[in-house]
Amino acid sequence: MRILLTNDDGIHADGLAALERIAAELSDDVWVCAPEYEQSGASRALTLAEPIRVRQVGERKFSTTGTPTDCVMLGIHELVQGRRPDLVLSGVNRGANLAEDVTMSGTVAGAIEGMALGVPAIALSQQGFYEPGTSFEASETFAPGIIKKLVEIGWPNDVIMNVNFPAKPVAEITEVEVTRQGFRDVHVRHAEKRTDLRGKDYYWIGFRQTPSKPAEGTDLRALYEGRISVTPLHIDLSHMATVHDLKGRLGGPPPKA
Repeated sequence: MRILLTNDDGIHADGLAALERIAAELSDDVWVCAPEYEQSGASRALTLAEPIRVRQVGERKFSTTGTPTDCVMLGIHELVQGRRPDLVLSGVNRGANLAEDVTMSGTVAGAIEGMALGVPAIALSQQGFYEPGTSFEASETFAPGIIKKLVEIGWPNDVIMNVNFPAKPVAEITEVEVTRQGFRDVHVRHAEKRTDLRGKDYYWIGFRQTPSKPAEGTDLRALYEGRISVTPLHIDLSHMATVHDLKGRLGGPPPKA
């Protein structure tokens, strides 16, 4: 199995090193194409207004000045020699990618680009890096088996798998739950106003670690309760109930003002 790895935390991230160790348990044909610098929150951004530089940093390992989406596109079309990858793995992200955050995540976007180019893809994230002592041990322990099982089962061509590991000791993680995407009932993103050394104001955007009250069966609930969450995602954002409702009200000749 030929595997392409990417991430949004950058080529030097500890999570990418963890993902390389995970992939090594699955295959000896592993390629890496990751951003030179952190691209967290890049979502599916493409670099269109400036050139993308590629640097080879090792055997079958490249960094680029682009986004995770750029990296996967270049990896599949330009950098992986010979046949195309059989699987794209994106991560392991430093922090969970859950609920509405998946639409902003560069980690999830890397997997989506693999799917869009016809390669099955999995995003992997590790919760808990706001807590001292958290490592990628849970991801490295459980990801190889989960990936093997997912590949064995298979999934639709227009779907990616979003896997999140809880911030708990390995011995306390005893369950995998297949979940749906949740949505928080609290606002966790905020901008903190600061002042630089020249007296000019600036803002630093981040996340408050405020727990929500998620419904059962959601990715949030699984992580809160210490389970590994596996969420099938796709990029069809159509809200079908509203589509059907509007068809009977707005369909036909365009209304006049």
